Amino acid sequence: MKNILLTLVLSLAFFGCSAKTPEDKNIQAALVTGKSLATLTLNDQFGKAHSLSADTTKIIFAFAKDTAHTCNDFFKTQKNDYLTQHHAAFIADVSAAPSLIRSMFIMPGLKELKHTVLLLEDKALAAPYKKGIDINKIAVVFLKDAKIEKIEFITSAKELQKSMSTYP
Repeated sequence: MKNILLTLVLSLAFFGCSAKTPEDKNIQAALVTGKSLATLTLNDQFGKAHSLSADTTKIIFAFAKDTAHTCNDFFKTQKNDYLTQHHAAFIADVSAAPSLIRSMFIMPGLKELKHTVLLLEDKALAAPYKKGIDINKIAVVFLKDAKIEKIEFITSAKELQKSMSTYP
C-alpha cells in the first residue's frame, strides 16, 4: 500500500510538472518581429522598477541558468555602464526557480553584480517571452522605437560581444 501511494504521488508530481495547462495555448508570443516592447517594465535585482528608455536598441534575454551565467560573466568583465553605453538592457528569467532558492541564493548573487539585471520573476509574466523561443540560447532582441526589428540567438560570450557591437 505504501509503495502504491508513493508511486501515485510521484506520478502526479511528474505529470503535473510536465503537463501544459490550457492557458499555455492562449499565450501570445512577446518576442516577435514588429511587436512593441514599449510598455515593458521590470524590477531589477534590487527591486527597483525599470522601463525601457527611448534610446534602448538591444535587449538581451537569458531564460536558462547557463545562458544567464554566460551573460553575467561577460558583463562582469566590462565597465559598469557597458549596457547603458550600448543602449542595452539585460533580462534574466528567474521564474522557474523555487522562491526559497531564489531568495536564498539567486538574489544575493545578483545583488553582487555591478550591472543592472532586470528580472522575469513570475511564470505568467515570463511565459509570453519564452513562447516559441529556444530557452537554451541567449536571445538578443534588436529594437527601433521600442519595436522588435530582429532577434538573434547566440550561445557564447564571444557572440554576445559581437552582437553588442554590430548594431546601434
